[in-house]
Amino acid sequence: MTRHHLALVTLLFITAFTSTKAQIASSPGFLQKTNTNASRQWVDSVFASLTPDERIAQLIMVAAVSDTKRALIDPKTSNPAAVEKLIRENKVGGIVFFQGGPVPQARLTNYYQSISKVPLLVAMDAEFGLAMRIDSTVRYPYQMTLGAIQGNNNLIYQMGAELAKQARRLGMHINFAPVADVNNNPNNPVISFRSFGENKYKVAEKAVAYMRGMQDNGLLTSAKHFPGHGDTGTDSHYDLPLISHSTQRIDSLELYPFRALIDNGLSGMMIAHLSIPALDQTPNLPSTLSKPIVSKLLREQLGFEGLVYSDAMNMKGVTKYFPDGKADAMGLEAGMDLLEFTEDVNKSIAEIKKSIAEGKITQAEIDYRCRKVLEAKAWAGLAHYKPVDLNNLYEDLNPKAAELTNRLLTEKALTILKNDNSILPLRELDTLKIASISVGADTVTTFQNTLGLYTTVDHFYIPAKATAEQIEAVRAKLNAYNLLLVGVHLGSISPRTSYGLTEPMSAVLQELIATKKAVVSVFGNPYALNKMPKTDDAKALIMAYQLTPYTQDLSAQLIFGAIPALGKLPVTVNAQYPYNAGIQTPVLRRLKYTIPEELGLDSKVITFKIDSIANAAVAQKATPGCVVQLAKDGKVFFRKAYGKHTYEGSHPVKLTDLYDLASVTKITASTLALMSLWDAKKFDLDATMKDYLPDFEGSNKADLQWRRVLTHSARLKAFIVLWKEAQKADGSWKKKTFSTKQSKRYPTSVVGDSLFIFKNYDKTIFKSIRDSPLNEKEGYVYSDLSFILYPQIVKRLSGENFEDYIKNHYYYKLGANTLTFNPKRFYKLDDIVPTERDTFFRMTQLHGQVHDEAAAMLGGLSGHAGLFGTSNDVMKVWQMYLQDGYYGGQQLLSKDALIEFTRYQYPEEGSRRGIGFDKPTFKYTGNAPRYASPSSFGHTGYTGIMTWADPAWGLNYVFLSNRVYPTRENNKISTLNIRTSIMDVVYEQLLKK
Repeated sequence: MTRHHLALVTLLFITAFTSTKAQIASSPGFLQKTNTNASRQWVDSVFASLTPDERIAQLIMVAAVSDTKRALIDPKTSNPAAVEKLIRENKVGGIVFFQGGPVPQARLTNYYQSISKVPLLVAMDAEFGLAMRIDSTVRYPYQMTLGAIQGNNNLIYQMGAELAKQARRLGMHINFAPVADVNNNPNNPVISFRSFGENKYKVAEKAVAYMRGMQDNGLLTSAKHFPGHGDTGTDSHYDLPLISHSTQRIDSLELYPFRALIDNGLSGMMIAHLSIPALDQTPNLPSTLSKPIVSKLLREQLGFEGLVYSDAMNMKGVTKYFPDGKADAMGLEAGMDLLEFTEDVNKSIAEIKKSIAEGKITQAEIDYRCRKVLEAKAWAGLAHYKPVDLNNLYEDLNPKAAELTNRLLTEKALTILKNDNSILPLRELDTLKIASISVGADTVTTFQNTLGLYTTVDHFYIPAKATAEQIEAVRAKLNAYNLLLVGVHLGSISPRTSYGLTEPMSAVLQELIATKKAVVSVFGNPYALNKMPKTDDAKALIMAYQLTPYTQDLSAQLIFGAIPALGKLPVTVNAQYPYNAGIQTPVLRRLKYTIPEELGLDSKVITFKIDSIANAAVAQKATPGCVVQLAKDGKVFFRKAYGKHTYEGSHPVKLTDLYDLASVTKITASTLALMSLWDAKKFDLDATMKDYLPDFEGSNKADLQWRRVLTHSARLKAFIVLWKEAQKADGSWKKKTFSTKQSKRYPTSVVGDSLFIFKNYDKTIFKSIRDSPLNEKEGYVYSDLSFILYPQIVKRLSGENFEDYIKNHYYYKLGANTLTFNPKRFYKLDDIVPTERDTFFRMTQLHGQVHDEAAAMLGGLSGHAGLFGTSNDVMKVWQMYLQDGYYGGQQLLSKDALIEFTRYQYPEEGSRRGIGFDKPTFKYTGNAPRYASPSSFGHTGYTGIMTWADPAWGLNYVFLSNRVYPTRENNKISTLNIRTSIMDVVYEQLLKK
């Protein structure tokens, strides 16, 4: 091109942009800060010490790796020995790390800095966190995932702030981010998920939030890929993409986010390798080497004062036409400040010196840019350089705050694209028989494990390269289900690999969707929807944007209404799924599973203290093992299992283990049923025992009021040793009591296949209770006797058997399906924790059958004991209590019932009891947590159980143990205050807030 033609093109170019000229740009912070005397003196001093060649070298950043075994970067030029030579001999200004691990990288950084004449700028591509390049660090959501978030740019700012702290902790100074490209080409092979989306305004506001979060916390940034790489079909790593749009289009669309960033004080800009004839007609000239683009457009027209970086100078987009260091010299001539990943530093410096000699660039221009680089170094703290501290580096790079940010960002991005008949969130769990199928997975997934927290879900998986036999094995089992929860696990984010969707996956997915009973969750690039067959036949479609533990976990929680759907598509996938598509759904107030930080609590403190207490309980043999589960405001923030099933065994306790709940049966089953009947006006607390138990007419209990009975103040005996009443003086069994052989007369097992009870013996038990004497004195005496009778009352008043009543009306609706009597009917013994070695009645190890003797004599089903279950399912019942009877979109109990049954009934008498429920004593005695509020309520169980709810704090606590193994004589669980001390850990944290 002649000088005349170049001037004409430049004039036309400038004219094209006059109508939309940016406002006066905000100067980057590093330029403002270095106006201080101390910074200026350091810059002046260092600059004066540099030779002309060294000033050129300050503008070069070379590639480095801390792991040469990976294939991302050529180890010949980036291995430690090669980089060391460039630092020692050429005095390069910075390094860009590409692969490795945090500790090896930190060690290398310290070494490289120690041998460098001038402290090095250390950079990395960490668009979605340090994990983009190195292992064992935080991976934040992709920018496209963030693009789905509506509002909440403060969260994106927070992400930038956290990333900055992690980067600085690792010795970094520059993050080549954010990506400010507007992604409007679904076939873009290099941008795609890296962009915030196709809406320039949203891209701009999110990019600014991200940039400010980083820069406000001491990290230099470099927005990319100027002037816009979003609408290309070529990857500039492998060739030079052509952008054929007009100047008006580029100005109005592609440049919009970059202009916004500049106006908000952007510190750095990365230039893309693009051929853009509308901006520079030179054939095959990458934008990195174009003076009209770098100097005229970026510097003069947009007023950018910060550092201008090249994209990697080893990419084919630039080296294809300008090899052997020529491109590096041309890049500086065009107006760039820093050359990233120069292939041959010696050739580069030689070509730049040649350009200076030929007058293509002046030494003064080199010096100016060198000073600017030094000013950036001063701003980044290199004027007072300190090595990276290796102590606790891994922990510092993986803070819990980052996990919380990850969870919140993911939660707000999840997008529902289809929701036939508002099937999501799932309601009426008792009507659903659910299977989950993870397509593209080799094992049960995080998605499936979280689904299983909400109700019974049977899990299946189909590998990405499944055989016909594997597919058929799953297909044959699915007819039994009326709902299929399908997770599509895409192992790739690239269109080159069809986003990881294999032919077997596509065929299986088509078949599952065709059943018209599938809810499909896609864990991958949204453009993958174009590859999926007939998604319009799915009952619901969830776009999760990528495959991570967070997207899987939270998508499952969204399905069950623990969290809402709030996201919208940031790109147009096709006509069916356009930009901004997204259906919002409500929460149903089911338990949400999260981490303590979401509630303002400290994971380290809580985990350390609870671990200390629970592990001490195991170590001191207060119990062989236990499970602790805690929630606040409906958010489960702590779930952990400790120890083993037995002291001598090898079977570790699992969160899914069933425990004998002992007396917690009273308030998780019996009292629940009574509250339900009270709501239905079938049970009157002020009625008497004879009103609901006609057989008690004429007995000493006929006129006892139920309110008194349920508060343990009706003079009932504490218990009756019923099995002793069936025994003769010589220890043998009386007639019509027990037999060692099962028969029609002795049909019901008391334990295993060694002891059976006489038919209808329950009548003898009820008669024994009816005829038992009353205590002489009035006052509080905790009694089991009335609770043994409640199954009769429930059946009489409801017409349903006791177990059927509470399961059908409550447990199944709550998804609390492990709550059951006689669990051996449904579960393997490995999933049930054993209790006592009975040496006086049943003469065996109790495992899977109720510990309580009276409950055993009633066939394992009683109102005072006999219920088994997991901590998670117990918590669901108690969360319903805390939520005034509401759970999962249904009002299952009235608020009035909860108020009435959980309040102190006779405080004037000094009684701490509610109706069925225990409550804190008026002066601390240890029956409840020390800091429990007066509104709290709960219960303990003889086998080592505790449940406690505190409405004043929104707290829900479940503690399960088998302290009676191997003998009930061991009461350390109480003497050591294990159960209440654990909940007090949380109260203490809350009181400090």
